Amino acid sequence: METKNILIKDAIILKQENINGKIIQSGKKESLLIENDKIAEISPKIDSIAIDKVIDGTNKILLPGLINTHTHISMNLFRGLADDMELDPWLNNHIWPMESKLNGDYCYIGALLAQVEMIKSGTTTFNDMYFFMEDVARSVEESGIRGCLSYGMIDFGDSKKRENEFRENISLIKKCNNQANGRIKTFFGPHSTFTTSKELLEGVREKANKYNVGINIHMNETQKEINDVIEATGKRPFEYLDDINFLNEDVLAAHGVWLSKEEIAIIKKNNVKISHNPCSNMKLSSGISPVNELLANDICVSIGTDSVASNNNLDMFEEMKFASLLQKVNTLNPKLLPAGEVINMATLNGAKSLGLENDIGSLEQGKYADMILIDINSPNLTPMSNQISSNLVYAANGSNVHTTICNGEILMENRNLTKLNENEILEKAKIVIDELKSI
Repeated sequence: METKNILIKDAIILKQENINGKIIQSGKKESLLIENDKIAEISPKIDSIAIDKVIDGTNKILLPGLINTHTHISMNLFRGLADDMELDPWLNNHIWPMESKLNGDYCYIGALLAQVEMIKSGTTTFNDMYFFMEDVARSVEESGIRGCLSYGMIDFGDSKKRENEFRENISLIKKCNNQANGRIKTFFGPHSTFTTSKELLEGVREKANKYNVGINIHMNETQKEINDVIEATGKRPFEYLDDINFLNEDVLAAHGVWLSKEEIAIIKKNNVKISHNPCSNMKLSSGISPVNELLANDICVSIGTDSVASNNNLDMFEEMKFASLLQKVNTLNPKLLPAGEVINMATLNGAKSLGLENDIGSLEQGKYADMILIDINSPNLTPMSNQISSNLVYAANGSNVHTTICNGEILMENRNLTKLNENEILEKAKIVIDELKSI
């Protein structure tokens, strides 16, 4: 029998409050009722005559499912392919040649492999830009998690390639937007300012307005990128996009590492969202995003892992910890980016970045039931800090996730997946990886 109503009893429920401009995390023992796909009630005692499933929340923290706002999940097939090098040689000499061998079936398996990893480490929503995205959508339909999908558009000024890129992305939007019981959302995905023409970028802005979807783009990731765009356009990347009226509140820009004061003002003016990818930025030696300065300017900053080819995992708990520590060591100020603020970045700010803040990102009555349970009866979470956000950010990792629920459906309970066959996916992924290496 399909579970409709789920009662999570006596869990420590994480609440997020903005008090005098500071994010305060609090938690107290309460119960939460899920009816179908929504949160119906949160209170110390819940009586219901129609409970299909009861989950014991004793010794567990209940928090919103984590939202990974920048990924390329089919690249899970490329984990460890090319380590310890800068972005340009990493892309040109290793990643792009391997990507030329991909097909829809390979990307489907790579996406399933990634979703196993995300479900097991507490991510319930991911934002993806890549290729063969209708095959990725097929994997999201099966996995049960929430996916925001865009096709990675690259034309290098070639008009015929540009036509194909629009054809691919528009096909994705028409076929997949709001599919999988609404779990799939689609975006346009121009790769970056240095891999796309002005004509493509202007066309994306026009089509995004027409189809009422958002835009994903890589921005200001490396110093070389900045120099290349200045040489080509006479302007820094955000100045260039502002000049062609590309920017709007529906734009989610990944990285935002090398930003001038003027560009930060442009980001704020246009209400552009930034996805911070600390581990990838460190591993590729790209630099450190001025996250604290962005947040101080009331700019919405969320967290993404980037792909496992440059990370090398999808553990958002690890990403939260590095996001906080990186700002502290960069400024020599231990008070910056405290744990509560980082959790907010990985949950509610992630939802805002995807235009989903009314649906997910916090545990509130009427929102979709996207949530995870953390087992605190673990060596690395003992003792619990008085501030539970401290343990979640500085001590926890993905292996502490006990249960993952998305859209009211249990995807993992007691570390066991309920929809996806983990062993079968691992075996298929190994076969695909071997095939790619042999081509």
